[in-house]
Amino acid sequence: MELSAITMDTLWLLLGAALVYFMQAGFAMVEAGMTRAKNAGNIVMKNMMDFACGTPIYWILGYGIMFGSFKSGFFHPFCTGLGGSNSLVGTVPLWAHVAFNTMFCATSATIVSGAMAERTKFKTYLIYSVVISAIIYPIEAHWVWGGGWLNDFSLLGWTGFHDYAGSALVHMTGGICALIGAAILGPRIGKYDKNGKPRAILGHSITLAALGVFILWFGWFGFNPASSYGLHTEDQAFEVSNVFMTTNLAAACATVVAMLFTWIRYGKPDVSMTLNGALAGLVAITAPCDAVAPWASAVIGIVAGILVVVSVEFFDKVVKIDDPAGAISVHGLNGLWGSLAVGLFARDGGLFTTGQAGRFLVQLIGTLSIVAFVAICSLVLFLILKHTIGLRVTPAEEIGGLDLPEHGLSSGYADFMPQYTPEEIQEAKGFGIKVSESQAIPVVVKNEDYKAGSKFNPEEAIAHKVVIITRQNKFDQLKSAMNSIGVTGMTVINVMGCGIQKGRSELYRGAEVTMNLLPKIKVEIVVSKVPVETVINSAKRALYTGHIGDGKIFVYPVEEVVKVRTGETGYDALQDEEE
Repeated sequence: MELSAITMDTLWLLLGAALVYFMQAGFAMVEAGMTRAKNAGNIVMKNMMDFACGTPIYWILGYGIMFGSFKSGFFHPFCTGLGGSNSLVGTVPLWAHVAFNTMFCATSATIVSGAMAERTKFKTYLIYSVVISAIIYPIEAHWVWGGGWLNDFSLLGWTGFHDYAGSALVHMTGGICALIGAAILGPRIGKYDKNGKPRAILGHSITLAALGVFILWFGWFGFNPASSYGLHTEDQAFEVSNVFMTTNLAAACATVVAMLFTWIRYGKPDVSMTLNGALAGLVAITAPCDAVAPWASAVIGIVAGILVVVSVEFFDKVVKIDDPAGAISVHGLNGLWGSLAVGLFARDGGLFTTGQAGRFLVQLIGTLSIVAFVAICSLVLFLILKHTIGLRVTPAEEIGGLDLPEHGLSSGYADFMPQYTPEEIQEAKGFGIKVSESQAIPVVVKNEDYKAGSKFNPEEAIAHKVVIITRQNKFDQLKSAMNSIGVTGMTVINVMGCGIQKGRSELYRGAEVTMNLLPKIKVEIVVSKVPVETVINSAKRALYTGHIGDGKIFVYPVEEVVKVRTGETGYDALQDEEE
């Protein structure tokens, strides 16, 4: 049976809506990964609740403002559909149209979470989310998608502001709100030193952040192509195909360029900046994706990949606005760039493609109008919130993490400890500056720990405790080395720490990492029969790579030992039953 045009268009739109909804998971993972573990629960909760709160308020009020006739009242579309779902908007049912646009509204609202992460009150964030979904986003989106003044704006022979899927209306709007909110909120505690120099605050999971980017990239194939609002004609098929191609190409080019640019700029390719580069390319192509050829989308992506890196550094180091996830640069600045790119590269009326200036001027004036409106509205909103219920949590709550004071959650990773199987632990290849063996694994005998005047003489120790701190992936070799010399008893603990090299601190998102705590293992061995020198030499042979980070060995004299089960003390307590 052949599907009707209405059925095909509805299926296409609802599939797009589902993909755009899945982007909420992407935003949550990106923001959680690029912030610290003590706030992971809070980040996830905000991303869940801005969608959950935004959905009913957009249904009740926002959709009516966005698509309703102001002459007929804000609630006109809502009231039309209240009596039934048989009314159409174009070639799709009303509720499909409402559902699809709800996802876009939620996307705009959730962008702010990343820029204001780790120090914003949860209840304040909920209020902001409701206001943008009910008023700010619907009004400026009405200007273009709801038949408002920008849709009819003419200049130098060109009519109509163009934003196919929301570079300006969705992403730039969220980015501007994020900029105003983060500026009023202030930086996280410890972000800047007394001289105003930014300190790197590392995100706790680059894996989560990367997963979020993959999800967002996937969801964007609904965000942009489904904005055709249909797929039942030959023209729509060509349009959607072009949109799919330009979307993917721009994102890929931006990702590659961000990687190369950070490689040149920092000496190594920055992972988090490269992830931001992918998102910047997606944001920038969202407005012009249907209007430009693939070659132009590649250029747009290349510019976005450089722009996002420069912008993150600018806000971090010059303006000193703390944005943990880079939301201002990814969505705000690249949303603006994507909107202007329509007027530069469009096949029809583009300044660089046809030499005509009218379309670019329409895009420029429209973009600046949206920036001004959103900036003023968000400034008023955040100042009201700051001086009433407050924007920021207390310093104690911020330092301890928002999971516990805001949600009663001890940790988003409670009882978590990484486990490693022998198969997972591989030979360390080493990295960094090569040093001599004596520097790599110095031996430190801790006799000075015993206070002067103590009756215990370290020279009369009945045993010695050897503490080894080294790389996690060296454990198998260390264990085998100890077994080979007759040492079978040991205590192994996963720890975090760094030595005098401060964890080989380098750059993270362009800022210097003052101290980088690295995952290590701490192995404790008590020996009496096996000579301490034998243990040390065997451990050095097993652990040495000649690079900073091999570890250290500490030796402590043991004054007394008691075997709990038998009551034996001293040397006898350390021996096997047979002895």
